[in-house]
Amino acid sequence: MKTARVSFEGVAAYSQSRYHGTEKLEKENHSDYEKRTWRERVHVNSDGYILIPPTAFKNSLSEAAKYLSISIPGKGKSNYTKHFEAGIMVTEPVVLNTKKEDVAGEWLFVPSDGKRGGTTRVMKCFPVIPEGEWGGEIVYLILDDTITKKVFEQVVKESGRLIGIGRFRPRNNGYYGRFKVTKIEWS
Repeated sequence: MKTARVSFEGVAAYSQSRYHGTEKLEKENHSDYEKRTWRERVHVNSDGYILIPPTAFKNSLSEAAKYLSISIPGKGKSNYTKHFEAGIMVTEPVVLNTKKEDVAGEWLFVPSDGKRGGTTRVMKCFPVIPEGEWGGEIVYLILDDTITKKVFEQVVKESGRLIGIGRFRPRNNGYYGRFKVTKIEWS
């Protein structure tokens, strides 16, 4: 097993859209509910700091491997996709320096069902952390020896550039959640 400690910094704003299921108050309309609960869309730790779930980075990496479809030398048409999907783990979140109560909101007129092209729209607010104000270190556990350091480094860099994390990321036709790798340490 190899461990890669990847330092990164956000090169675009980052936004989350976690489902929270907070109950409406009696006689509360949609607008008042949204104003009261929009910050519940962030993931937080017990100290109230916003965190990025480990699955965000794992899924971004797996999607980048699939997108790039890099062939494994000497294995015919086989590529690294399944090795990245099953052979890498990220177990710890990245905790940001922003507290839930300090995050800014972005009001948007979006489909009420959350699906692009929806017929009815509503105003919703999403938490946004500006470009350059988020980053950290991700620890990737590489369990599959088929994945070389060179291939991992290529895929992790492209995951930040082409796939991204969070709401409205490049993989979902957006531009938030892009990050650049600044350092990789191996052990």
